[in-house]
Amino acid sequence: MRIAIVAQQGSPLTPSPDPHADAQASAVTSLARTLARQGHRITVYARRDAQDLPDSAILARGVTVEHLTAGPQAQLAGEQLVTHVRTFSDQLAKRWSQKRPDIAHAHSWTSGLAALAAARGTGVRVVQSFGSLAAAERRHGLASGDDATRLRLETCIAKNADAVLASTTAEVAELVRMGIPRGSITVVPPSVDTSRFRPDGAAAERAERPRLLAVAPLHADQRLDRLVRVLAALPGTELIIAGGPAKRQLRTNKAYRGLMQLARELGVQRRLTFTGRVRPADLPALLRSADLLISAAPYDPAGTITIAAMACGTPAAASAVGGNRDAILDETTGLLVAPGRPDLLARRVRRLLAAPMRLEAFGIAAADRAAARYCAERIGRETAAVYERCLMPAAQASGAAAVTVPAARLPDPDEELLASADPELVAALA
Repeated sequence: MRIAIVAQQGSPLTPSPDPHADAQASAVTSLARTLARQGHRITVYARRDAQDLPDSAILARGVTVEHLTAGPQAQLAGEQLVTHVRTFSDQLAKRWSQKRPDIAHAHSWTSGLAALAAARGTGVRVVQSFGSLAAAERRHGLASGDDATRLRLETCIAKNADAVLASTTAEVAELVRMGIPRGSITVVPPSVDTSRFRPDGAAAERAERPRLLAVAPLHADQRLDRLVRVLAALPGTELIIAGGPAKRQLRTNKAYRGLMQLARELGVQRRLTFTGRVRPADLPALLRSADLLISAAPYDPAGTITIAAMACGTPAAASAVGGNRDAILDETTGLLVAPGRPDLLARRVRRLLAAPMRLEAFGIAAADRAAARYCAERIGRETAAVYERCLMPAAQASGAAAVTVPAARLPDPDEELLASADPELVAALA
């Protein structure tokens, strides 16, 4: 198959200060490489988000990335990307008129808008991955004030796509609540590159005391303050927080200052370390250096960092939400704790750290599970199977043993759903 991967949010060649965004971008790149190894030809169409990016680059044998200029050549948030969808989709349509893909796979909702607009009238089938849904963010108290338009557009995108790939069973439930037919949804979790994330590689330097590691942007919605309170309940343990701006810029970061002030009040500042931004190449060694990955975030849509830690043989203690609920087998590969219960998280982590053999067994089981369920080859095969089913004639697809897709995509997006959107978006899909 000739496969177009649409990444309007930015180039896979540009590192992000957000480790979760970096992990998601890495999963997209891993998928492209894997599909190429399985005999497909892949083109990643990405928005140019840095000035020094080439027009085209080869990521791997059979994988090319093409950079399209749409808006400023800088990294943008979702709400900023929206205003550049039309420009991006126009260029996408031009490229596809010259070299038509068999199928397009859009990653993120703005990419979905661009792909659907570019595919109109071409016969190109569109598969959609969201990564995170506005409805789920709202459910977990993380929604911004202007999420109503995004929520409506995500519903429209999912209904117009030939198939939707959900990262987790929780995302499936959310999509069904949005009115998306269950038959058009397939659970395909993010992959992990087990050649990079593996138990037997080098580990970052560490002290003798137990090490907890949190990998997260320095945002209030990550509830890192709860982890500082957990640290106060674990004497003799250190906490490393990886993520945020470059280390030299931490002192000017409001979230960092607040967390350090809390640490001083609790008397744990000497056991708390901030690394600042971590280069993707350094993340596996950092994960291997920890006894336990820890998270109190109320929402983790795909669990990409959890899965990467597990692949490194590091179990996780995390909120029982999103991707964590699928990835972690409680009391086997890690610990699942109800969100908003730092007291319970502290008690369970304390018991686990006090049982080294049990902790080691968790790590072995975590690595085995990551290699078996989330390895790139398996995820590539599952993804390609959805592509192939989308390309089947409707009669064959309806009789397939696995997942079925709608017999035909809605010919046009629901204008009522688009009524409150930015005019640029309406024009992009008009």
